[in-house]
Amino acid sequence: MQWPEAVMMRLGDSLPPDDLPRQFANRNEMEATLRQLFPQAPGGLSPIQGGRRAAETALAAIDPLAYGRSRNHLGGAVTLLSPYIRHGVLSLAEVRETVFTWLERSKQPPAAAQKLINELGWRDYWQRLWRQLGDGIWEDREPLKTGHPPESYAAALPVDLLEARTGLACMDGFVQELEATGWLHNHARMWLASYVVHWRRVRWQAGARWFLRYLLDGDPASNNLSWQWVASSFSSKPYLFNRENLERFSSGRFCCDCALAGTGCPFDASYDELHSRLFKAVASPRGPH
Repeated sequence: MQWPEAVMMRLGDSLPPDDLPRQFANRNEMEATLRQLFPQAPGGLSPIQGGRRAAETALAAIDPLAYGRSRNHLGGAVTLLSPYIRHGVLSLAEVRETVFTWLERSKQPPAAAQKLINELGWRDYWQRLWRQLGDGIWEDREPLKTGHPPESYAAALPVDLLEARTGLACMDGFVQELEATGWLHNHARMWLASYVVHWRRVRWQAGARWFLRYLLDGDPASNNLSWQWVASSFSSKPYLFNRENLERFSSGRFCCDCALAGTGCPFDASYDELHSRLFKAVASPRGPH
């Protein structure tokens, strides 16, 4: 890569030819430099602040009890620690010990932190599985349970989805948030992944690559195996949601403004109806996965 002359003059001879600049006077200078280096990259800087100081602030603010009660809601008390864990700014052990300290100080029973500790355990499990499987996490771990052969799924994401113009306020909103912030609530990730794989019939690998392109907390272990869980190549059944589920956990913020909410919402049906529409010869389990 050839560095712009202005960048090289500012950095002097200290910058290795295959490295990126790391020191900036302020955030605006960083954004200007990145725009110069990567003119094709869409959007601006994520509002998520990096660094140890920001990580410690987020860690100190966690409330495991509130997390357990509200984590499935888009406005719930999620920790926002995942980008810092992903890049090694925080360790899982450090987060775990902070949770244990919170339990001791708050005099809460261990069950108050169970959901958060469970999530730390899942993340550790994905990492261990990645070390075992290597590039195998890009392959179906099990046959799909959708009744459709793998070759019936498209290899590429549809353009209307990538451009956030599906007409579905929820999906377009999730795409815009993903690109603008580099982060999505876990429930939004599940809904979007389910829409991609089951409604649009696209291979989960295409969606996994897409997420890794944008997510600040994206790592192949958690990302790929979660996509496989949705797709049913690493779970007992495909993950589905319906409009009732989405409205409940998003507080209805998308459906009230969606042009398709009246008559064209593809999610406005019971789980039995959705299974019969989307899958072939597959028994319909009740409710979301």
